[in-house]
Amino acid sequence: MLVFSGSKINLGLNVLESRNDGFHNIETIFYPLRWNDALEVLENTDNQVVKMSFSGHSIIGSESDNIIVKAYDLVKKNYSVPGVKVHLHKNIPMGAGLGGGSSNASCFINLLDAKFDLKIPLAKKLEFAKQLGSDCAFFIENTPVFAKEKGDVFESVKIDLSSYYILVVYPNVHSNTKMAYQGITPKKPNESVKTIIETRSIDDWKTLLVNDFEDSVFKNLPQIKNMKQRFYDSGALYSSMSGSGSAVFGIFKNRPELNFDKDFLHFLQIPKNVIKSEYQL
Repeated sequence: MLVFSGSKINLGLNVLESRNDGFHNIETIFYPLRWNDALEVLENTDNQVVKMSFSGHSIIGSESDNIIVKAYDLVKKNYSVPGVKVHLHKNIPMGAGLGGGSSNASCFINLLDAKFDLKIPLAKKLEFAKQLGSDCAFFIENTPVFAKEKGDVFESVKIDLSSYYILVVYPNVHSNTKMAYQGITPKKPNESVKTIIETRSIDDWKTLLVNDFEDSVFKNLPQIKNMKQRFYDSGALYSSMSGSGSAVFGIFKNRPELNFDKDFLHFLQIPKNVIKSEYQL
């Protein structure tokens, strides 16, 4: 069985306060995109474990530490699952703030459920996903949500960007989430992200909708700040770093005519509204 696991951008991201468990309470909007990895799963009758193989972007860490292996182990503890061979073609770069790894894990849980007719209730799948990472549960249903607490408690949100173009650029740098948090002083905003999204025009987002990670990340990686400014100079209605970076996105009313030249590794327009690119800064 072959499936495609997507990505997300963050529309606004406020770091509100530290938690006793070592995490932070945040609020953000997760918005799904069609920048996808490919995930193929075959039953492995010779072995009752998961065996991984990879292609595409390099993946940091050992196979045993891979989030897909961890997802398999969680499901296998609760359901009768045979051994599987998994091939992951990594198209979404790591360290981009696009949630590619989280999406892989949640898509894999959904895939096991469908392929082996496990009949896992939605609540159980969400429970598995939350154990794997703060934003993993979002990808189980993969619809826009207002996320709060650790980023794993959701509310519905009224938002539809299907009439706009979204350009996502991944600079050839990795943003470290731990370091990004170290540069932040948590604070509560005057207006929540959800209120801004649902009550204000997209034309107002530039001055109202912020990503608290940008100040600390931009100090270490000024080229990301420059990319955001380039989007605005090219007519973006709104531009931001996604998550803790390093990907930057811009939302445009019309298809942006930026000159990417030889600096871009590749450039692709995905059906409907998402344009994605990888950029060598």
